Amino acid sequence: MSKTILITGSTDGIGKLTAIKLAEDGHAIYVHGRTKEKVQAVILELKKVSGNENIDGFVADFSNLDEVKQMAKNIVKKVSQIDVLINNAGVFKTAATSEFGDFDIRLVVNYFAPYVLTNALLPIVKKSQAPRIINLSSAAQAHVTNEMLAGVGHTNTSEAYAQSKLALTMWSFAFAKANPRISTIAVNPGSLLNTKMANEAYGQHWSPASKGADILYDLAVSDVYEGVTGTYFDNDKGNPKGDFAKAHPDAYDEGFISKLIKKTKEII
Repeated sequence: MSKTILITGSTDGIGKLTAIKLAEDGHAIYVHGRTKEKVQAVILELKKVSGNENIDGFVADFSNLDEVKQMAKNIVKKVSQIDVLINNAGVFKTAATSEFGDFDIRLVVNYFAPYVLTNALLPIVKKSQAPRIINLSSAAQAHVTNEMLAGVGHTNTSEAYAQSKLALTMWSFAFAKANPRISTIAVNPGSLLNTKMANEAYGQHWSPASKGADILYDLAVSDVYEGVTGTYFDNDKGNPKGDFAKAHPDAYDEGFISKLIKKTKEII
């Protein structure tokens, strides 16, 4: 059965590869990117390689939450229902800075943006008979500090990235509890995949980008994961595919989760 699927950060990397795989199956695909030019180019490419005309897209710079909110409004106007939301957009090393206060750009793009987008799209996600939300976490996870949530102090790139990914994972678990009918999974798609992000950060890769795209595809539409929710999938834990595993201990600490969600609501 054809599903309506939105994939953020899908103009390159595993987001784009996942979009191609899903488009080839005949699903209605909505891509997202930072610029109109990139989005339009990917829409044309997906239509050509998949033979699927049911492809469209939206534009927003996720470091600017006003753009995220506007994108959500545009989606709600255009799309009546979302069956699968893949929050894939992310940033690691970059010279850019956030346009949202003094918050680290990694926290804004990797956590605040998907938090804002998902909650804004919740009404049309709930219209699906079997909705799924896939949040892109990472093997890199670190305790989210008060300073990070206050937008003060200086945190190195790797530490800020790890904190943003743990924040996303913690919120994923809280969201799953609050919305039990929505299958919500946080996933590490694989460490050092052959993507622009990994190559720019480390100058090397361990696995092909297809490893990450394959698990995103499975989590999005495979019957194997139907109804699975509030969990963390670690694609580093197996070959060729990983398995469910334990995330950082903070992701299971109700006190830390409650504090994070409360602070996030105050900030947003």
